[in-house]
This record gives sequence, C-alpha cells and structure tokens, in this order.
Amino acid sequence: MRSTAMASAAILTAYYSQAQSNWPDWRGPTGDGRSDAIGLPLTWSETENVVWKTPIHGVGHSTPVVWGDQVWLTTATTDGHTLYAVCVDLGTGAIVHDIEVFHPDKPQSIHPANTYATPSAVVEEGRVYVHFGTYGTACLDSGTGEILWRRTDLNCDHMQGPASSPILFEDLLIVHLEGIDVQFIAALDKRTGDTVWRQDRPEDIYRDLEPYYWRKSFLTPLIVEVGGQPQMVGNSSQIATGHDPRTGKELWRVVYGDDNTVSRVVSGHGLFFINTGGNPGNARLWAVREGGVGDVTATHVAWEVREGVPVESSPVLAGDLLFMVDDNGLLTCLEARTGEKVWAERLPGLYGASLLYAEGRIYASNKRGMTTVVEAGQAFRELAVNQLGGELWASPAVAGNSLLLRTKTHLYHIQSQ
Repeated sequence: MRSTAMASAAILTAYYSQAQSNWPDWRGPTGDGRSDAIGLPLTWSETENVVWKTPIHGVGHSTPVVWGDQVWLTTATTDGHTLYAVCVDLGTGAIVHDIEVFHPDKPQSIHPANTYATPSAVVEEGRVYVHFGTYGTACLDSGTGEILWRRTDLNCDHMQGPASSPILFEDLLIVHLEGIDVQFIAALDKRTGDTVWRQDRPEDIYRDLEPYYWRKSFLTPLIVEVGGQPQMVGNSSQIATGHDPRTGKELWRVVYGDDNTVSRVVSGHGLFFINTGGNPGNARLWAVREGGVGDVTATHVAWEVREGVPVESSPVLAGDLLFMVDDNGLLTCLEARTGEKVWAERLPGLYGASLLYAEGRIYASNKRGMTTVVEAGQAFRELAVNQLGGELWASPAVAGNSLLLRTKTHLYHIQSQ
C-alpha cells in the first residue's frame, strides 16, 4: 500500500513540475488558478504592454492553454455547425493551425450567454485534446494538426450548451457529460480514445429530480492527492463527489440539494472548497474536510458561507486566504480554515472569468474587458485597473512572465515592456 501511495504521489509531482512552466489546463498546471510566475504585468491597455493582438474567428469562451511556444483554444460558428481547434504561435501571434474538428448536423440550442466552444482544451507534449460536450471529443497532434482520434458517441442533452472542460490523468482523458437526460463521467484512453471506464451518476439522486433542468451540470473536476492517493473531486448538481480517477468509483459525497455551478472546486489545508448553487443569491460555499468515505454531509462539512458566492467564477487560494468574486462583482477575502470574512469590496461590472493568483496579487477580469489587480492580503488594496476593448469571458492564462487574455474577438499577449 505504501509503495502504491508513493508511486501516485510521484506521478502527480512529475506532471505538475513538468507542466509548471506551461498552462496546460483551464486553471493552469495545478488546476486551481495559482501560478508561480515572476514578473507578470501589472498594468496594460490597448496601447500599453500588448506584445500582439490576434483576431480569433467565430465565438468561444474557452480559456487558452499553453505548451512551449504554442497556444491552443477552441472556437465555433455562432450556429454551432462547425467546431474548431486553433493554435497560435506564442512568440508572434501568428495562426499556426486552424482545424475544423467537428460538423454537427443539428446543434442543440444554447443559453444566450454560452457558446458552442466554452469547454477549454487540455494540452501536453505533442498532443492537444479538445472537447465540445455532446458534439465530440478529439485528440490532435500539436505539431502537425492531424486529428489522431475522434469520439462523437458520448452524448447528452445539455439544454443550455456544453461547459465542462476535459482533464488529463496518467493515460486517461476524463470528460463529464451531464445533461437533463443522462449524467455520466467517461475516462478515455488518451492514446486511442477508447473508453476505459464510465461512471453513471446515482439514480436515487437524479432519476425523478425536479425541476428537470437541475439534472444538468457544468463541472470540471480537479485531481488532488489525499492520503497519498489521487482523487478526482467535482461539484455537480445536487452533490459533490470524490472518485478514484483510475476506476471512476465514487469514494465519498456531500449532498447540498441545489442547482450546479460552473465554478471549479479548490483544495487546500485539508479542505475542499465547493460552490454548491447555480443561482445568484442562492449559491453557497462549503468547506468539506478530506478523508471521508460514503455520504459525509453530516460529518465533514467544516463551514459554510452564503454571501458573495459566485456561480460562474472559481475561487483561488492564496496561502491562508481564500478569494472569490461573485457574478455581480463582490470580491471577498475569507480565512480559508474557518470561513471568517476578512474583507469584501465591490468591483465594477459582471464577472464570469475565474480568479488568478500570482506574486501576491489577485487578477479579477469582468465581462466588459476590465481586469482589476488587488493585493492578496488581509486588507483590500487595489494595485491597478486595466481596460481592453473587448468582452472578457474566458479566464486568464499565464505563459512565462506574460498573460494571455481572450476577449470575444481577439487573443491578447500581455507582457511588461
């Protein structure tokens, strides 16, 4: 048992250390919006610290992912009939690949705030994986742009469109397809696309659930190490669960009985920080202790916060402090271990992008192109307010000592000059 635990820890450590200089996932190398980058820009505008600005055709809310000198993102036509994977050269901003990956015949309708290319890609050395929910999942050779395999048979009725991003773990690509009709997790062999395991959500929770739209989920899970073993943790509709990522087996759950958020789980201090509600004003933040088995709702919820909790944006942990910004711009700092509020300040605009922490700073981008940078400390201190010309729905990405910001129309490379 000890040797297995040590091997698991080594695998996670090796992956994170290799990926640390890249941004392979929606929320970075550790999946939680934290970066150890030094020298990130503090100020920028349309005329300041922009290395390049590249138009991206179509529409998409996916966050750019970075490996080496490549930046990958997804986009789609507004009607959802063509879904693309786009690669941009980090140094020049030139389009390297613009690949039509899927052509759905009858795209489902989506929420007006969503797109057909909202899930972010995930990338590793030589390969990029794109996921468009029910419309398909694919693996591409990142050097040539060749499509190596595709799956179009993992389906659900999203009702409001896809949003869950894929994740990589060992030799698995893990995707969530949780609609109003079916709800399941699938792990695919990343080399072939073949299904390794499938875990259906519990029927006792979802079968007769009303209103029916509460059955869908937008979660992207997080891989963490608990007791020397990897766990996959995610917050779906009604419940949050921990799984063995090698088999899909459910290890524990908490039941909060509410709609699903888009916000991703954050982990630290022996706690999982879990957003539990899909409606502004009703969302809650739960801190759930690690180490549970079975239904731990009554035993492992350490604290709960009901004010200022986001539906869309994911929190970020900075040492002993947890930061979150709700959909209406209330930025809150909490003591991570206790949930006690340290301070809360209103920022302008509406928010959906997840928070970024680097160099003692919190970066918070609103949907109107403004990014406010504040000190990640015990008192609110605004460091800079930066405005771009487009709408910012995608979360920020880090590449070396620079930022990648995707607006509705362009991808920006921001670096101090």
